[in-house]
Amino acid sequence: MPPADEPASDDESTGTVLLAGSANLAIAVAKLVGGLISGSTAMLAEAAHSFADTLNQVFLLAALKRSRKPADVQHPFGYGMERYFWSLIAAVGIFVLGAGYSIFEGIHAVLKPEELGSLTVSYVVLGFSFLFEGTSWLKAVRQLSREADEKGRSFFEHLRITPDPTAKTVAFEDTAALIGIVLAAGGITLHHLTGQGFWDGLASIAIGLLLVVVAYSLGQQNKRALIGEALPEADQEAIRRTIIESPGIDSLVELLTMRMSPEQVIVAARVDLDDDATVDELEQSAEEVERRVREEHPEVRHVFLDPTDDPDEAGRKA
Repeated sequence: MPPADEPASDDESTGTVLLAGSANLAIAVAKLVGGLISGSTAMLAEAAHSFADTLNQVFLLAALKRSRKPADVQHPFGYGMERYFWSLIAAVGIFVLGAGYSIFEGIHAVLKPEELGSLTVSYVVLGFSFLFEGTSWLKAVRQLSREADEKGRSFFEHLRITPDPTAKTVAFEDTAALIGIVLAAGGITLHHLTGQGFWDGLASIAIGLLLVVVAYSLGQQNKRALIGEALPEADQEAIRRTIIESPGIDSLVELLTMRMSPEQVIVAARVDLDDDATVDELEQSAEEVERRVREEHPEVRHVFLDPTDDPDEAGRKA
């Protein structure tokens, strides 16, 4: 089946990633300047976090572009898996660049606390960062909410099982960034109020641990997709009904599904066909099953049917 036109959600995902990347770059520069002026380790950790997020947006843009390449001889099912590969690289980037630097600098600040500079500068930079991160976060959340409504799911259910890693990665990153800004502000404030420099370092360590959790979560989701993940049970059940209700099908012996990209799914089914049907009728039945599955489930791009006898049915006949 020829590739379908690119879905509108891809364009929306591209816009979400571009907005997030632009915001993160501006925020990273502001945090770096603010951290150097104030001497705040937590602020510098947040700068590293934002620079890592900016690089990750580049990875996500690569994922969107490369996954759209049409199928060829070497990759007959297309390049959809590239989206999960580059999203996995982005998760590794969060872990290495963001979490690693934040924890390292936080430990250093706890062991060797330093005096902070202007509290005003720190708050201005963090406020500016929160505003821009919040804008990016809202766009990602709105995209996910709209997709959840279209699928008839709750927001958190959709966030857990959505096959598109781009908007989800941006939402996770921005959520971590907003929490990180609050942690940085808390560490700086406690440092000023108590005169104890370790608070700033503890805030940096907390930011790093937060990024570890985000990176691990995103990494696990992309790993499952790269290995080859089946559709959710509800979607599989809908495909089962479509096949069973097709003319010429006595029973469905086995159904296997695998997602190749957010918009492409492979279906392989072992079916027990009508024993009294002629060869022409069997061919028509197979074509009708394939047509119905693709029509009722647009994300299914390839349908493979394996005619076989249902062992339960054979036992009953015997």
